[in-house]
Parts: sequence; C-alpha cells; structure tokens
Amino acid sequence: MDPTPLGRQALEIWLSGVDAVRSERLLQSAVRRKGDRIAICDEQFSLGDIGKIAVVGGGKAGAGMAAALENVLGQQILDEKVTGWINVPADCVRPLHKIHLHAARPAGVNEPTAEGVVGANQILEIVEQLGPRDLCLVLISGGGSALLPAPVPEISLADKQDVTRFLMHAGATIHELNTVRKQLSRIKGGGLLRHCRAGRTIALLISDVIGDPLDIIASGPTVEDHSTAADAIAVLEKYAGSPPDVPQTVLDYLKQSETEKSPHAAALSPVTNHVIGNNRMAVAAAAARARELGYAVHDLGSDNAGEANECGIELANLCRSIRDDHQIVAPPVCVISGGEPVVHVVPTDKPRKGGRNQQLVLAALELLWHDGLPRIAILSGGTDGEDGPTDAAGALADTGILEKAIENNLDPRSYLAINDSYTFFDACGGLIKTGPTHTNVMDLRVAVIS
Repeated sequence: MDPTPLGRQALEIWLSGVDAVRSERLLQSAVRRKGDRIAICDEQFSLGDIGKIAVVGGGKAGAGMAAALENVLGQQILDEKVTGWINVPADCVRPLHKIHLHAARPAGVNEPTAEGVVGANQILEIVEQLGPRDLCLVLISGGGSALLPAPVPEISLADKQDVTRFLMHAGATIHELNTVRKQLSRIKGGGLLRHCRAGRTIALLISDVIGDPLDIIASGPTVEDHSTAADAIAVLEKYAGSPPDVPQTVLDYLKQSETEKSPHAAALSPVTNHVIGNNRMAVAAAAARARELGYAVHDLGSDNAGEANECGIELANLCRSIRDDHQIVAPPVCVISGGEPVVHVVPTDKPRKGGRNQQLVLAALELLWHDGLPRIAILSGGTDGEDGPTDAAGALADTGILEKAIENNLDPRSYLAINDSYTFFDACGGLIKTGPTHTNVMDLRVAVIS
C-alpha cells in the first residue's frame, strides 16, 4: 500500500497501539525472576519449593508469551523443571527450548480442527499428571476458543464446526458464541482446571473481549462456568438454529444436559487468573502517539461493539462532523476506538472475501464516496494481524485509496452487499498486512482529521 501522508500517520498511530500490547512485552512485565525467586504478577514463589512447572494454553499470542516465559525462566530452570504445550495458529509455530508450539489450525481459519483436538487432548494429559508440589502456568489469549477444541464424547468435531460456523455467520456476539462452546467442551468453561492436579495454577490472559470477562476469554478454560445448557439453547433459538444448520446431535445433547442439570465437579487446583493485556492498553498507547504527532485525541474507549456497516457509517459521520467544525484554524484531531463489531454474512453464490475491519472501513468509505475524503483518513485493523479468513489485518481509506478505486471503476456498494471488502481494497491498495503480531486485544480503529 502507498498511503497519503495523512494515511501514513494513521497507520503509525495504529502500529503504536499494537506494539504496546505485544505478548512478549506483556509477559515480561507480568513474570520476573531473581535468583531462586519468581514473581508472577502479585505473587512470589521460591523455585526450590516447586516440583515441576507445566506451561499449557492456547491463543494467537501463545508463541510470544511462551518464548518470553522461557527467556525469563532461563535455561537451567527450563531443563530441570519445565514441560509445556501451547496450541497456536500454524504461522506462529517456531522452535522453543522446552515449550512445544502446536499448529492447531491453519492461518486465517478461525475454527476448530482435528489438529486442535490433538493438542487439546495433549494439554489435558499434561495437567492430569501434575502433583501437589507442581505449578501449572496457563497462557491464554484471544483465538483460544477455536484453538482449544475438545468436544464432549456425545458430539463430533464436525458437529462443533457446524454450530460454530452457523453462529459466526449469523452475527452472534462472542459472549453468545462462547456460551454455546463451553457447554460442548471438555476443556472450556473451567474444564482444564477440573482436569488439573497441580498444587497451584496461575493463568495469564491477554483479553480479546470487551470488559475482560474471565469466563468468556478463550471460553474460560480456568474459570468456573456459571452458564448452563439452557443458556446455550436460548442462544441457538435466538438465531433460529435448527437442523441442518445446527446438528441434531448438538441439540439433543444440550437438551439432555438441561434436563440432568448436573453441576460440574469442584475444581481440584487452586487458581488465580490475571489479565495482563487488553484493548484499553492499545488505545492508550495509540492516543499517546497521536498526541506526540500533534493531534487532539477524541478517545471513544474500548467497549465499542455493534454491526460493522453501522459502525463504519457512524465513524465516517463523526469524522465529517469534526472536519466541518474545524474549517477555521484548529489542531488536527485523531479519533481512536477499540472493540469488536460483528458482520452479518449475506447469502450469495458469488465469490467473496473479507473481514469485519475491512467491512467497517468500506462502509465508511462508501458514505464519504462523493465527499472525496479531503483531510480524512480512516483505518481499522485487528491487533492480531488477522481479519476474517484473510491475510490482512484490516484496511485503510484515504484520498489516495479513493482515487485508485475511482480509476478502477470500483463501486463500494456492490462489494459491501456481498461482504467482499477484501477484493475491493486489494484492487486499490488499501489492505493492511502485518503478518502474525503474536497478540490479540480485539480491534483498533484510528481516524485522523486535519
């Protein structure tokens, strides 16, 4: 991409936000070692009192977290005490000393796979073999729900894939999606903790959910689940989930579970959950960089949800209003927000490709199409470097992108109509491609108005 100067500043501000929440940085701030002592957030331990240290978990930030943890612990402790297994996307795999990074799904395919099941079973086996003197460190980050599939025996992986796809395409929120996932899993909803026999379990979480709810981040492997099968059924009924979209085996299992109302077994391992990174950190860092560049910051916070098209229209209207109110001499303005919208995927037989960030920016561009975007640049991107099943983190719209779109006779309305935002921005150079960022704190949006 070749953005305008205004677009380049928007990208620089966005990258500052992403850099602030890189998993290596967050982990090294949370875990420190000095001699025989190790400090994990606000807890301190003597390494001599610990038997084995098992490091398990999953998520898009897993590789960076694991590498940073190995660096903190040091080679001697790794050799003497550590074993580990983390499920990560395939493009995040790299060799580490003692913690195995397992390719649990292909890059850009955010759904459960057979390889993910293999890895989840291996994690459960590791924690089941721990004892009272052992410490279990669980590294959890966004994307962990898809990367840690462990279906209950009554349903198959294919069943779980079908219900996951149905809810995602229907526009279900992450809370709704994970409410269903937890009821169908042996590892989610506190399942990992129920299998764990360690004397102490500590989970370090990088949150990709608005408000950082512990039971929703990666579907809460180390958090007691207070939702029920009835809650899961209510979610499916809300979106008219029925066969063939939702397998009958899933519905039967949930109805049986609702009838039995059997509580989960008590957790066997004392646990502490620590959120070490979230979207608010990224927004704050982006805002700080914007101020360094001379912008007055309009901070919309980190709790922005809604539908992607509507969010894009709202952002475009806000930018236009700010610009039109600043016709006289005034400092430039940077609007920063975080969160995660949903996309309602429309039925079509046409080929299409896109993600929620690309859809949001295209909706903003379509609204400002005849305006020409003078003195405005709008960017939205996933902090994980992934936006839907694509190789882009998101998209940027500025006057240069608009001009290229016009030159290529691209009509944003036709691309919006079938969720084909990737094709549009690919043709006019508006895609943001970072590769894996090894973090995930939802999306970050930056709009600059000069």
